[in-house]
Amino acid sequence: MKFHNAGKYNGDESSLPQRKQQPNDVPFKEFGSMKKFSLIVNIGCILTIIILSIPFILLAKEHIKDNTIWLALGVICGGLSLPIHELLHAICYKKDVYYYKNLSQGLFFVVGTEDMSKTRFIFMSLCPNIILGLIPYIIFLIYPNIVFLGLFGLICIGMGFGDYINVYNAIKQMPKGAKTYLSGMHSYWYLEK
Repeated sequence: MKFHNAGKYNGDESSLPQRKQQPNDVPFKEFGSMKKFSLIVNIGCILTIIILSIPFILLAKEHIKDNTIWLALGVICGGLSLPIHELLHAICYKKDVYYYKNLSQGLFFVVGTEDMSKTRFIFMSLCPNIILGLIPYIIFLIYPNIVFLGLFGLICIGMGFGDYINVYNAIKQMPKGAKTYLSGMHSYWYLEK
């Protein structure tokens, strides 16, 4: 992986790394505008956190009183994990990957234009959600007294909702043997001849 800190994203998609599309490249059917996608991701994030909060509250209720500081740290660390989340996406690339941020919007993302198999794209999309979200949450489910991990994990699982949409699109739209790549903010797939 060749990591490039691309700095602040100014909202201009044409400033992102682009790849020339070939006639047989198929764009993922996405939600249209970035505004609509962001709204769906935010609603999905909130609903996921609410759903995962139910087992958290049921299991942690006897430990919450004694762990106020750990609960606060779980929330703070969950929010601060966004840059790490994106770095975990980045390590899944073999070639150039560009890291963008816009702190005023809480926006962090990586873009790389290299080809990926369907399996590698799915792993790249889920990697940070598994490491930062699922594993800590499962540890909490086994050891409910570790409320920090439970809260941290459920926040990180929720924050990955956009990645779950990408995984759904890959599973639903890419035929067997297809390759995918990013160009700007959009994903494309194609079949090798």
